[in-house]
Amino acid sequence: MFKRILIANRGEIAMRIIRACRRMGIETCVVYSTADKESLPVRMADVAICIGPGPAKQSYLNINNLIAAAELADVDAIHPGFGFLSENSHFAQIVRDCKIEFIGPLSSSMDALGNKAKAKALAALAGVPTVPGSVGPVSGPEEALAIARKIQYPVMIKATNGGGGRGMRIAHNDGSLVSGFEQARREAEAAFGSGECIIEAYLQRARHIEIQIIGDQHGNVVALGERDCSTQRRHQKLLEESPSPVITPAIRQQMCDDAVKLAKAAGYYNAGTVEFIYDIDRKAYFFLEMNTRIQVEHPVTEMCTGLDLIRLQIEVAAGLPLPFTQADIKPQGHAIEVRINAEDWQNGFAPSPGKINMYVAPSGKGVRVDSHCYAGYTIPPNYDSMIAKLIVHGKDRAEAIQLLNLALGEYIIEGPKTTIGFHQRLLKDARFLNNEVTTKFVDEVFLK
Repeated sequence: MFKRILIANRGEIAMRIIRACRRMGIETCVVYSTADKESLPVRMADVAICIGPGPAKQSYLNINNLIAAAELADVDAIHPGFGFLSENSHFAQIVRDCKIEFIGPLSSSMDALGNKAKAKALAALAGVPTVPGSVGPVSGPEEALAIARKIQYPVMIKATNGGGGRGMRIAHNDGSLVSGFEQARREAEAAFGSGECIIEAYLQRARHIEIQIIGDQHGNVVALGERDCSTQRRHQKLLEESPSPVITPAIRQQMCDDAVKLAKAAGYYNAGTVEFIYDIDRKAYFFLEMNTRIQVEHPVTEMCTGLDLIRLQIEVAAGLPLPFTQADIKPQGHAIEVRINAEDWQNGFAPSPGKINMYVAPSGKGVRVDSHCYAGYTIPPNYDSMIAKLIVHGKDRAEAIQLLNLALGEYIIEGPKTTIGFHQRLLKDARFLNNEVTTKFVDEVFLK
């Protein structure tokens, strides 16, 4: 087992990894930017090394500085968390070339699945249903128009290397397709270094369902159940729950089987998430993409399965086999996670960084809070606006919603504006309570 792990990340996920390592008796080294010098992970890690100024390109995305810190701290492995360089196959390969283990999949698997066009082609080869549209990158507006007219509008333009809603546009006609294609290409080039895009049918009434998988280096891959991530704004998730309240046991089993099939086709190991779009009207699902890292919403799966996914990631990276088989996975109850962000949800979810003057987190049976914040902490404007993840677990969906309502009412954050009020309003909405939410729900109701 590893003796010391470097955490190439910040905020809540850095704290989550520190806690898992402590339980395993592993020392941690946290890297940080000058903007994060007062952060909780810096205080809690065994070693903390500053790797640059606030802008991510000069710190958390600076591969040379990260490798220098890893060598200085004499670590055995690097955990990338999520975001930043977590899905960068070049970084993963450099880490391994330096005789340091990367806690994630092989670079070859990341290359095969991290690019949306390549992943879609691999899924089709593996017999996993894919959304109608282009298989490879679209060469230009002319080809985009030909595809759109064939599969019919509306269509989705997606950057092949994109994520988090960037490099994505919806087009309803030829004019919006041409302009949207150019906008998506420019945005993707600036954000991901590649302007490649694909075109797919845009499903009007859909749910976003993802399957958590974990694989080891001995050829075993296990599906750990699904998460429903349909409550999102501009393709950014706000609430996730498990099990999905709209899919049947038969469809759930098919999705899990297809997720495992795709992972094995890519020679994948470690944690990953296979994302599907579920067409409510057709009662059919299609492969969207695969995230080759741990997800923000992984605690939802942990609450239902009793597993520690970060611990499993570390054990798999160290070469240990999975301590369970598919037959052992029997999720229990219902879990919901909401993201508490420093955002003004009544003003288009505008960022609201600043000092937290008072911070009181809820607690109790079935309630979990993952956070890096505390009273007196100043949320920097340089990064994402997440303050915490609030997760609840009940015997069924009704109890989980009741627990979440109570926990939100006990959560006190004074200073920056937060999304607590949004979640309280959401939980009173009949459409959410009656499982009538689609991926467009928040945009249509709260962002008109």
